[in-house]
Amino acid sequence: MGTHLQHKSLAREYDNDDELLPQVLRPYKAHCKYLKSAAVSTRSSLVSARCELAIPQSCYIDDTGHLNAVEVNISYNQMMYYTVAKAVKEGLLEEFAGWTLEDYWRHQLPDILIARFSGSFRRPINARSFSGEIEFLSVERRSPGGEPLLVADTAYRYWDDAGGRCDGTVKLAFVNAP
Repeated sequence: MGTHLQHKSLAREYDNDDELLPQVLRPYKAHCKYLKSAAVSTRSSLVSARCELAIPQSCYIDDTGHLNAVEVNISYNQMMYYTVAKAVKEGLLEEFAGWTLEDYWRHQLPDILIARFSGSFRRPINARSFSGEIEFLSVERRSPGGEPLLVADTAYRYWDDAGGRCDGTVKLAFVNAP
């Protein structure tokens, strides 16, 4: 079972949700809220988001002068959390059709796990202002040992105005899926 949209033939776009974004970022400390905006779209049975991000100051290390692996992961998490929340809110993925936003808030931190994370740094990216994109390639419902589980394959990429580039793939596990 792959990714399914409730209305596969319709390409839809959703501009940044100014009410949803602060709720998604609520678990993050103020200086770690890197995602500034995200536009979610559906095309060819995929859900994706195009994002604007900024890291004024690293949350854990002196300035490295470029986006580093830890910040890539934090930025990915924020893009993913927002995209899933928006997909739940708008009913964009069949596998989340039974979820409400209340379900999402309950599962956001304890039940959405990164099973595998890979990345390639092609050219240094200016962390002060960069763009990102996340794409859900597939979402499958599984029941290993009878426990409900959603597994999602995603891809991400980041870039800046000076030609900086980073990309990779992430496998997600949504445990205790309703």
